[in-house]
Amino acid sequence: MIWADVFTVVLVTAGALFFFAGWVGLMRFPDSLSRLHALSKADNLGLGLVVVGLLAQASWPYGVLKLIALWLLVILVGGATGQMLAGALHAAGPTPEPDRRGDAARDAGGTR
Repeated sequence: MIWADVFTVVLVTAGALFFFAGWVGLMRFPDSLSRLHALSKADNLGLGLVVVGLLAQASWPYGVLKLIALWLLVILVGGATGQMLAGALHAAGPTPEPDRRGDAARDAGGTR
């Protein structure tokens, strides 16, 4: 295995870990704005690491330019989409907190 292959494997793996961390944030954070923030930050960094890792394998100049153009396009679209979603959430107003007690605590209260 040559050094370019090792570089690619390390950076693509690190990028995949950031994608996984964004997914965990999406599943675990309590409100929509926190989920949006975690997902957008982790995805941007994860995609950046994947693209930089793939640059070592790309053909010059068209393959490199395509990867960089894709990265820039996703960053621009992701930022615009995040702003639109956050604006829509802000305009909708606060939402009630979900009941995190579970079925057993709710059933113990006597309501069915």
